[in-house]
Amino acid sequence: MTDRHSSAADRPCPAGGMKRNRRISAVAVLALAALVTGTGAGFAATTTPSATPVATHAFDTAPATATAPPRSFQGTLPAPTGPYAAGEDVIHLTDASRPDPWVPSSGPRQLTVTMVYPAVPGTGTPAPYMTLAEAAGIIQRRKLPASSGVTPQNLSSVTTRAFDGARPQRGKYPLVVLSPAYEDPRMVLTSLATDLASHGYVVALVGHTYEDSGETLANGQTPPCAICDDPALDFDSVAASRALDVSFVIDQLTQGNTAWRLAHLIDKHEIGMAGHSLGGAAAAATMIADPRVRAGVNMDGAFHPAPMPGQINRPFLMLGAADNHPVGGHDTTWGQTWAALGGYKKWLTVAGADHFSFSDLDLLLHEAGFPTPPLSPERGVVITREYVTAFFDRTLKGIHSPLLDGPSPNNPEVLFEY
Repeated sequence: MTDRHSSAADRPCPAGGMKRNRRISAVAVLALAALVTGTGAGFAATTTPSATPVATHAFDTAPATATAPPRSFQGTLPAPTGPYAAGEDVIHLTDASRPDPWVPSSGPRQLTVTMVYPAVPGTGTPAPYMTLAEAAGIIQRRKLPASSGVTPQNLSSVTTRAFDGARPQRGKYPLVVLSPAYEDPRMVLTSLATDLASHGYVVALVGHTYEDSGETLANGQTPPCAICDDPALDFDSVAASRALDVSFVIDQLTQGNTAWRLAHLIDKHEIGMAGHSLGGAAAAATMIADPRVRAGVNMDGAFHPAPMPGQINRPFLMLGAADNHPVGGHDTTWGQTWAALGGYKKWLTVAGADHFSFSDLDLLLHEAGFPTPPLSPERGVVITREYVTAFFDRTLKGIHSPLLDGPSPNNPEVLFEY
């Protein structure tokens, strides 16, 4: 699969509730493990009685023998809804100015980034969900038995609706950077990325090396997570490190055309960022550190740390599960952040959603035959796509969407907390 990777760019750039978040993030990865093992037992084992509200699936307490998923997993992500197709390139970047924060002996910080862009329909070839090595990394980290029936081949071959080498649409488009949950590889935000691209955005899906089950680097290696089992990990530090990753990626994509062959598509004056879970905290941290990011979205993640008044006076959307992030809920960082935000802001929650409703994970679990949360996975994808796109349409393109004005009869699950 090396033919789908653009050349690396090595130009340096200038530096620019923890237990609860750890638990949710670990559950997210174990959910994917449950998907590929063909049993809910591993996921169920992660849910213990606690006063801390966490997102759960209906199969948390179901016996492992109930409705066994099919032996051969065949995953398909939903088609994008905009007028354009979604083209895809994978690029590799090396920040020569910064040693890797988690494994300094590995040398400068290396990142793998999936670029998704508005493309001409009918061009390019179907893009795989992940590399064989990335899929093998998930299987190896979770010690999945061969009897599970899942292989790197069928996990990597989930239908993404993105196309390698597709011919780009003409024009310039806002850039949206996406950051995944802690322990989750970048690919689990593919449904959102392809839809944003189809509506006229260039999307950069950033893989944060050594923070998940594996990102295939320029040298072909796919290193495992170096920090996932650290009981003393400081999530504020991880969010701050991700902010440096993202600022470097923005530098590489907007300062010349060396990092990506299609960098001319990017309107460097219109940049937004969205993240899931810890990626959402990273969106806030990036906005504090980098004024180029004009709008941000946190999808169901605690803030690490909550911004202080005056730090973010640009648009911000807080979009979470109703059980996890209601006003006055257990995660006090949302209330603190809401009070501190100085620009256009929305606090929306989704009834029946769980932590994975805002990524590809619930949909893939459903396709593997598992029961789902009250909100169907398909609705989770639709709501995430529609509201995130409407927010960036308003803040980066100046296009008003009534979707953000208040409750909608077409989306009764979406609650306007503020």
